[in-house]
Amino acid sequence: MEMVKGLFLAGMLLFGATATEAQEKDFETTVATDVVSQYIWRGQDCGNVSLQPTLGVGYKGISLTAWGSVGLTDPSDTKEFDLTLSYSIGGLNVGITDYWFNAGLDPQNRYFKYDAHGTNHLFEANIGYDFGPVSLQWYTNFAGNDGVNGNGKRAYSSYMEAVVPFKLSAVEWSAVVGVVPYATTSYGTTGFAVTNLALKATKEIRVTDSFSVPVFAQVAANPCSQKAYLVLGLTLQP
Repeated sequence: MEMVKGLFLAGMLLFGATATEAQEKDFETTVATDVVSQYIWRGQDCGNVSLQPTLGVGYKGISLTAWGSVGLTDPSDTKEFDLTLSYSIGGLNVGITDYWFNAGLDPQNRYFKYDAHGTNHLFEANIGYDFGPVSLQWYTNFAGNDGVNGNGKRAYSSYMEAVVPFKLSAVEWSAVVGVVPYATTSYGTTGFAVTNLALKATKEIRVTDSFSVPVFAQVAANPCSQKAYLVLGLTLQP
């Protein structure tokens, strides 16, 4: 676990050190927030109307991103705060994400508690490749508050996703197929299962000559849990 914390610290130090040596134009900064009618993640219902801010900085393929979610209509919705350190080159990308939720093994919801058997953190590694017509991504939980398999042991829960982007009638679309390869309580599966079938459309709504708001709608279904959802959202950014 110390290695994971050290990795995030190294990433933050890298950005700080490089900032004094590189020109400002080499950096990319992201400040944005989504407002969604329902928080659906990988085919799972994670909450009702939610505010989901993003703050990120990138430099030559390396990025450090903070992302969060908080419910706006239901106080019982889980609050979430994620940190992701990633690297991309060409079509290849790799990364590590530290998820934190205000619900889990620690009833006091302490952020800086990393005890393997008492933390609300979940650590996930990912690797993927964008082939152009389709992108493939693999995610595996490797530490923290992971689910268990049918034998009650750590599942090292994994999820694989294929995304096909396309354009139709001046609207950006994406089709998603996500599967869980084996049993885990994290995704509610007892073996291989299709957990996410989604179709998303995004269109920019022009407000003024210099300001537009991306609006998106998504139909998502989880054949494993027999659930289906319709989500509407918008993105606000400078």
